[in-house]
Amino acid sequence: MRDYQLMPTRTAHSGTWPALPFEAWKDTYATLHMWTQIIGKIRLTLTPWTNHSWHVTLYLTSRGLTTSPIPHGNNIFEIRFDFIDHELRIMNSDGAIRALKLRPQSVAKFYEEVMKALTELDLPVKIDLVPNEIQNPIPFDRDEEHRSYDAEYANRFWRVLVQADRVFKDFRSDFCGKCSPVHFFWGSFDLAVTRFSGRPAPPHPGGIPHLPDAVTREAYSQEVSSLGFWAGGDPLPMPVFYSYAYPEPAGFAQAKVRPDAASYHPKLHEFTLPYDAVRAAGSPDDVLLDFARSTYDAASTLAKWDRSALREIKPSLLSARPRS
Repeated sequence: MRDYQLMPTRTAHSGTWPALPFEAWKDTYATLHMWTQIIGKIRLTLTPWTNHSWHVTLYLTSRGLTTSPIPHGNNIFEIRFDFIDHELRIMNSDGAIRALKLRPQSVAKFYEEVMKALTELDLPVKIDLVPNEIQNPIPFDRDEEHRSYDAEYANRFWRVLVQADRVFKDFRSDFCGKCSPVHFFWGSFDLAVTRFSGRPAPPHPGGIPHLPDAVTREAYSQEVSSLGFWAGGDPLPMPVFYSYAYPEPAGFAQAKVRPDAASYHPKLHEFTLPYDAVRAAGSPDDVLLDFARSTYDAASTLAKWDRSALREIKPSLLSARPRS
């Protein structure tokens, strides 16, 4: 991988594309990862299965992240992270609400407060207490290790997701084949959108820590090209945009993609683009869209997707207007 990382600097886009240095908020990141897993597992437990685990994800809102409506008997409820007022809100369709303050506290305490609030709202639920997709997981009800919450960096992280979500949706609109929503996976703690070729894929080898191989194989049962944003971690301790293909076509690692700051990471088997390269650009949207489109072009061309059939032809709003 190219040794490329910009130091966080003040740019014209600093307000909307804030600095997110990994070292500055890694403890908050680790804690928030576990908190989102607890909330995500509530949705997982109560929501009917949807292909590729699309039923478990969270979604961006104008204030944070949401489960979207979750069924519970004849009611529905919703859980929202608010990274402006720093609250977790649980809202039942009978009108009852509980608000929990997001503050420095252990994962175990957060879990206890969430379960108590759900019981008070007559929304009892039992979840699997072991975190997914991480090494050496600590059950939520026993995790006293992760207890950091820096409100400034939680807010910055959400603001980065807002921008990524907005651009990813623009990119998604170019495609008329099967495509995921833009959604947040709490297991891997990333925002992603995935395009499908329409053809079956070979069985995935699995092996993701604390994630059943059957789940992984169903998720990758069809050929995909996936775009996402990841806040960083081993083996890449910095925030990055990424793009990968499964199965990876021959020649993908050597493909020429844009911009120049992007490179192929052999351990991750994906192209990565440092977040700082995007936020420092004159037009972050254009740089990110260029990365998204060029990596998809490489994956779909090398894998011989039926690109013409999958291209969205957008009608002209002007020509669609009724004549007066």
